[in-house]
Amino acid sequence: MSINSFGHLFRVTTWGESHGPALGATVDGCPPGVAIDEAMIQQWLDKRKPGQNKYTTQRREADEVRILSGVFEGVTTGTPVQLMIENTDQRSKDYGDIAEKFRPGHADITYWQKYGIRDYRGGGRSSARETAARVAAGGLARAALAKLAPGVEIKGYMTRMGTHEIDRDQFDWDQIDQNPFWVPDANAATTWADYLDRLRKSGSSVGAVIEVVARGVPAGLGAPVYGKLDTDLAAGMMSINAVKGVEIGEGMSAAMLTGELNADEISMGPDGPEYSSNHAGGILGGISTGQDIVVRFAVKPTSSILQTRKTITKSGAAAEIITKGRHDPCVGIRAVPVGEAMMACVILDHLLLDRGQTGGVRGPIG
Repeated sequence: MSINSFGHLFRVTTWGESHGPALGATVDGCPPGVAIDEAMIQQWLDKRKPGQNKYTTQRREADEVRILSGVFEGVTTGTPVQLMIENTDQRSKDYGDIAEKFRPGHADITYWQKYGIRDYRGGGRSSARETAARVAAGGLARAALAKLAPGVEIKGYMTRMGTHEIDRDQFDWDQIDQNPFWVPDANAATTWADYLDRLRKSGSSVGAVIEVVARGVPAGLGAPVYGKLDTDLAAGMMSINAVKGVEIGEGMSAAMLTGELNADEISMGPDGPEYSSNHAGGILGGISTGQDIVVRFAVKPTSSILQTRKTITKSGAAAEIITKGRHDPCVGIRAVPVGEAMMACVILDHLLLDRGQTGGVRGPIG
């Protein structure tokens, strides 16, 4: 068994390899009557596609999505939606030198130990290229959310690149789409550009932290214990290639707070409960509060680098490795739209679960 699906009612199965003819997603459980076309999905794929600037891999892929099923006359039919993205710029020969070697920090060695098959052409399913399928599915999820919960808005951005952090006092939502790093701090964008350019030229790579915020999510999504909204959000973000840590709200920093500092005080406002802060990241007991849902995840440095590293071959012999080809010096840049897509899929899934369980019934306050 190999698990390639996520979600409960809105269920996404991704397929395909980095250097195969195509990759994509089969989405089951999308409600009928959702207006969707390829252009509506393409806008999100365009945020993620490679080769847009010198700070990402120079692999040239149009990442053009095709809808093969589940849509008729511009709306979903309620049947499975098949999304396909053709690979057009594979250069498998770039990986010929590492066919017998394992890249340190890469899944090469664990895939071989588990399956006994080595798809060295860009890593096969372990490649971040797989995330294009998630972004396509996320575009469909956003369209469904626009119909079922039109107040929901999802936005991702980088907060850290290596040792460099944004200045929260300079946070500017309008800056996010104005620079190649999706960073809400104009000064940070300038500093990061110089830093990553030097790193890129040296043949190395660096990690990053991405924050994704969902605004306008209604209170009541999620369920106690095993059906928590934050459980599925954490699993969804952790499933993204190269992610090594996930936080909700204050996350690990909550361990440094006292009870009175961590508690988000509640008062009654004209439209319902209001909170003095949002240390909980919009989720309490696994259930959304109606505040912004805040998720943060850490992405490790790209393993394929032009720096010589020690490794072993499949036969166990000592070796040295240097990875040629086209790779992201900071994979966190293109992880931003992937995080947004996972947030959209999970929020929609829990919206559908809540409708099925409670029919939208809520405990009255006031």
